[in-house]
Amino acid sequence: MFAVDLARGMWTTLRSMLERPVTYQYPEVKRPVRERFRGRHALKRYENGLEKCIGCALCAAACPADAIFVEASENNDAARYSPGERYASTYEINMLRCIFCGYCEDACPTEAIVLEHNYELSFTQRRQALYTREMLLDSVAAGGQPTPMAVPPGAFNRAIPEMKNPD
Repeated sequence: MFAVDLARGMWTTLRSMLERPVTYQYPEVKRPVRERFRGRHALKRYENGLEKCIGCALCAAACPADAIFVEASENNDAARYSPGERYASTYEINMLRCIFCGYCEDACPTEAIVLEHNYELSFTQRRQALYTREMLLDSVAAGGQPTPMAVPPGAFNRAIPEMKNPD
């Protein structure tokens, strides 16, 4: 009886040695995430380099954890950050408070804030968990200009650009 149990145990051990491991050698191998995964936030830009965030603070109002702080300032044609009248001069997300619910993404009228697939969030100090506007902004696309940019007077009078083909 002992020999049978020993052989069964050895067979289980041998079989598990030949199976593919289920662990990932992080950080060398990054685990793929699901399409619906909500990771670190990103503030998006238009193709011309202007920021999509208009400083309306609807994301801060929708946040149940009170993790977002937005302070808006006025745009002008000499130093324009976004297409509308205002832009977010201060935009901060406290990642220690954020519960990654995605309500901020749903509330944004310009689709400026998006929860990306980056899950590498580690901090050694509480201050490092405060993500500022500069940390969250996407880089400028090829052919775009960094903000602030000077534009012709009256070039941007709408916060949300007109849709080319709404259908």
